[in-house]
Amino acid sequence: MDFKEIKELMAEFNSSPMRELEIETEGFHIHLSKNENTFKPLPAATNTKAGRTPVPANNATDDTKQETIPDETYITAPMVGSIYLQPEPDKPAYVEVGSRVHKGDVVCIIEAMKMMTEIKADVDGVVTKVLVANEELVEFGQQLFEIQEG
Repeated sequence: MDFKEIKELMAEFNSSPMRELEIETEGFHIHLSKNENTFKPLPAATNTKAGRTPVPANNATDDTKQETIPDETYITAPMVGSIYLQPEPDKPAYVEVGSRVHKGDVVCIIEAMKMMTEIKADVDGVVTKVLVANEELVEFGQQLFEIQEG
């Protein structure tokens, strides 16, 4: 299909009562929709920080000395879908408690509408908690993993 044909198709579609139209041929795919809530790009997996307040060090004689507990970072779901903690049923999990992750490492996959999306760590650190079970349905923004940075 050339540009002129696509423009004509769009004009016909806009004047028709159809709400959606999808055409797929070898080497070409187009999806037209009048629905407002069709596909919108999903944000990348987000990390949220849970800062802890400093606590006094044990047996500290000076009131100004304090020990800081490192912040945890949570990897959250960027979409609703089924989570897979391992690449295949017979393979080990991407990460488990105690695993060291580096920025960009895949930590799980979320399947939404038959599309698999890799969820990656945004920080370096150690996984301290896995907050979901394999093949569980997760919600947008749900915390999946707790990571202690460092």
